[in-house]
Amino acid sequence: MTQYAWVLEVRPGHEEEYVRRHQEIWPEMVESLRSAGINNYSIFRHGLTLFGYFETDDLEKTQEYLANDETNQRWSEWMGPIMKVDIDPSTQFPYLLPLQWHMD
Repeated sequence: MTQYAWVLEVRPGHEEEYVRRHQEIWPEMVESLRSAGINNYSIFRHGLTLFGYFETDDLEKTQEYLANDETNQRWSEWMGPIMKVDIDPSTQFPYLLPLQWHMD
């Protein structure tokens, strides 16, 4: 399983709403992530900065699945007003962080 990470931001004043929405995440959104091949997914927050970590065997398949998934599109539209997301134009996916070091 390959590891991936991203950094996004919560818009100022929306921190509590971000937490609430993830406490009540739609079950169909979790299923979409699993169907996309995502495992071991976690999101951490420091102030307004979000750090996401996930694993998948096939990143291209994961990105393609999520790009075409209706549930993911609805979730993204719903979260859009409270988040700042920088999209990599070459992948149409949030910018992924290059792995610098890993301890096994």
